[in-house]
Amino acid sequence: MKLGIVGLPNVGKSTLFNSLTKAGAESANYPFCTIDPNIGIVTVPDERLKVLGNLYHSERVVPAIIEFVDIAGLVKGASKGEGLGNQFLSNIREVDAIVHVVRCFEDTNIIHVEGSIDPKRDIETINLELIFSDLEILERRISKTAKGAKNDKEQAKELVLLEALKNHLENGKMAKTFEADEDEKKLIESYNLLTAKPVIYAANVKEEDLIEDGESNDYVKAVKEIAKDEDSEVFIISARIEQEIAELDDDEKKMFLEELGISESGLEKLINASYRILGLMSFLTAGPKETRAWTIKIGTKAPQAAGKIHSDFERGFIRAEIVNYDHLIQCGNYNAAKEKGLVRLEGKEYVVKDGDVILFRFNV
Repeated sequence: MKLGIVGLPNVGKSTLFNSLTKAGAESANYPFCTIDPNIGIVTVPDERLKVLGNLYHSERVVPAIIEFVDIAGLVKGASKGEGLGNQFLSNIREVDAIVHVVRCFEDTNIIHVEGSIDPKRDIETINLELIFSDLEILERRISKTAKGAKNDKEQAKELVLLEALKNHLENGKMAKTFEADEDEKKLIESYNLLTAKPVIYAANVKEEDLIEDGESNDYVKAVKEIAKDEDSEVFIISARIEQEIAELDDDEKKMFLEELGISESGLEKLINASYRILGLMSFLTAGPKETRAWTIKIGTKAPQAAGKIHSDFERGFIRAEIVNYDHLIQCGNYNAAKEKGLVRLEGKEYVVKDGDVILFRFNV
């Protein structure tokens, strides 16, 4: 999974990126301090892996991973080359979802490019830049499709779609709100539009606001209203607190959060939000050599889940031997679960569930 982090300069974006990934992107109180897109890899916390690893005496335990791409602070006109230009927008075309960091705190020591705090305006500024960038893509596609549309019915049909989508964006609307049938949706997906991607808003608040849960913050309320209309996810975060806990080990981190009365770190909130908005879950494989989590779409059938491990597994799929994680742990080992009839044999139509521990049988 790949997430692109965007936001105006000085909203706490790079501080948050540094904290989440410990990748050390430069963070300074001026626009454009992030000159190249910074990439960081984080592991998805999953307690089940450690337990399974111990149960199977695995040589290694491999969690699922998320790749973060930190894009330089965008400003008005970025799509037309203002600030550091449109090159940064191209860096997030390949991400699965966009994490949009929104400043929801007052601080006279940290300048705001617009001179005041207004989440609605800030979100609109970024969204307009994404729209302008997408319009360029659509215009090039229209120009190319128009040539073939005279003699090709499919291209003529696509041209109608492209024009309607362009009109939708020109009215200041995001591609993801464009109504389309299944075939049209597949075409739109192939355009890789930024405004078609799911969005997770990170409402960055002061430390004291987060400790008080952040819900009473008027700026956060404004972000939540926008997210509700867009069907986007929102989580409340304090980049400063994330910065502090990034330096701690797991036990210290847990203790620190408990002392503050916070149940989840920002990273955990973000991972949960991204799994929800992208419709993802994990199945597990375990053995003496390796215990591992594999991320798949909810609704994936057994052969396609096997294909996540290796294409040969999908091609030569015979069956899947499956035990529920909780049942396996309760029984103490695989053989005991098998004796109790808790290990099932499933075929090609089986829809994999979160927490399934699977052994795939295949023949190529």
